Amino acid sequence: MRAVGRVGGNGNSVTVGSAPDGADGLILAELVRQHTAKSDAGVVVYVARDDAQAASMTGNLQFFAPDLTLIDFPAWDCLPYDRVSPKPGIVSRRMSALADLVTRESGNSTAPAVVVTTINAALQRVPPKVVTGSWSLAAGQVLNLDELADYLTLHGFHRTGTVREAGEFAVRGGLVDVFPPGADRPVRLDLFGDTLDSIRAFDPETQRTTEQIARFDLVPASEVPLDPDAIKRFRAAYRSTFGAVGGEDPLYESISAGRKFPGMEHLLPLFYADLDTLFDYVPTDSLLVFDHLVDDARRDRLSLIQDYHEARQQSPADLQSPASSSVYRALAPDRLYLTEEEWSQLLSSFRVRVVSPFSQPDQEHFIDAGARRGRNFSPERTAGDVNVFDSVVDHIQALQGRNKRIAIACWTKGSSERLAKLLNEHGSLSLHRVERWLDAQALKPGIVALVVVQLEHGFEYDDWAVIAEQDILGDRLIRRKPRRSRASDLITSAASLNVGDLVVHLDHARGRDEALQTFSVAGAPHDCLLLIYHGGDKLYLPVENIELISCYGSDESEAQLDRLGGSGWQTRKARLKARIRELAGELIKIAADRELKSAPSFAQPDGLYEEFCARFPYDETDDQQ
Repeated sequence: MRAVGRVGGNGNSVTVGSAPDGADGLILAELVRQHTAKSDAGVVVYVARDDAQAASMTGNLQFFAPDLTLIDFPAWDCLPYDRVSPKPGIVSRRMSALADLVTRESGNSTAPAVVVTTINAALQRVPPKVVTGSWSLAAGQVLNLDELADYLTLHGFHRTGTVREAGEFAVRGGLVDVFPPGADRPVRLDLFGDTLDSIRAFDPETQRTTEQIARFDLVPASEVPLDPDAIKRFRAAYRSTFGAVGGEDPLYESISAGRKFPGMEHLLPLFYADLDTLFDYVPTDSLLVFDHLVDDARRDRLSLIQDYHEARQQSPADLQSPASSSVYRALAPDRLYLTEEEWSQLLSSFRVRVVSPFSQPDQEHFIDAGARRGRNFSPERTAGDVNVFDSVVDHIQALQGRNKRIAIACWTKGSSERLAKLLNEHGSLSLHRVERWLDAQALKPGIVALVVVQLEHGFEYDDWAVIAEQDILGDRLIRRKPRRSRASDLITSAASLNVGDLVVHLDHARGRDEALQTFSVAGAPHDCLLLIYHGGDKLYLPVENIELISCYGSDESEAQLDRLGGSGWQTRKARLKARIRELAGELIKIAADRELKSAPSFAQPDGLYEEFCARFPYDETDDQQ
């Protein structure tokens, strides 16, 4: 591929053209290598137009440049000025990324790194660097258990009985289980007195130890701190911004008491003296690489933010909390998001490359990457008298006749095996499966590389042609695999409930969540959920038993509250169990009838069946396979 990014002139922004989708990952890898070869920073920030583009680029870089360190920095998964908080998993990834960048700045890592983010994430202000550093823990060091528990609580970790999700921790005697943000597995800290005796990773499903590790870095699990200093700053800034607090204000009261409140992240500036941006975390000589549609996406995002802010300001009466007369208090957009002027000033401080599929040779600061969109076999797929696999084989042979080296990019290992079988049935090709792009480049000329990388489209450049599976078979309709759910996942913390939500208690049926109250038990504070039942009956549920309830719906639902201690709930459960047993009996009878019946067996036609399977545009389930 042609060298990209080396231009004359004094402009700090350069367009890298002739970089179609699919080839952009390879071109970005080349930009990173050129930048790190002449810069001590070794950091490149890639800003995608949306989450899908960021995920695609991450997969491409893992294939084309596996030696690079990838740092994922996503945007919040909630709308601007929302009443809900971003998901803990998203926050964990963000804090882990910021901690990685702080570590790199301290000189602990010099390997080239690419920060993959989106324009939504890049526009939003983040906590200052001084609060996002990591706490390194190693076996043999002195560690105070109370200090560790306080650190975890104040930095956004949720205390639970059993650690299963990122951002949780549990204390059992001298054992502390922690699931750090960004980690694949939780760790178990075994303390002997005040000495950290060992650190072991364990499986969150089975709770069994998987390996012994020497050290790990602990980073905050939340962007909002709830330590005394942060709470004091919040209280002062809240009153200064919105005026005196009158009447009930659940958000102000909860944070003042050191408790989380849904949506409090949207008041992030009130918890800090100043905020930083993602670009404050990278060296000033870092390279910024933008997708060509980023500027349009940025304007759309800023317009959306402004619309949501105006909606909050103009119709406060419609947005009242169900628990009180307090309204949503929205900060000005420039408190949490970068303005047009700040964005322009930011770009002038870095070298910028804009990756575009178009060629603009007349532009002053332009580099032609030399790639072009590969052939799409859509006409052959729709033609009734043409076999698309014959056309693919003919195209490959024509490319080889022009001394092109060829790679076929498939979405999965299974689809690559099917495609290889079909192509061999329609022509004589020498196919070889490889894991990395470097392995494909090492193949002898004439051998077609079969690779697994999820490219939307193929491309050609210099002496290479990459044919994408989608160009042959059509677009894949990928279905996200459902996440296995557990009863403990239904409600993981009191912060996931809003006042007025209906819940179902395992033993007492439908009730309404009224409030989170704190009682003094044996001289220590103890949090309990207040559940209201029919007739005003009350049930106080300790937060450590929150797995006994699950969400039912909002207060607007037509469902009626159950009577506390009544027999209706037990009767309904017994009736449902009887119905389940009845259905199970019917299913067993149907299965037995199937075993007793037989039908003629038909042999599948050679070749045609494999072609039919290859055209299936979904990820197969286990039963389909």
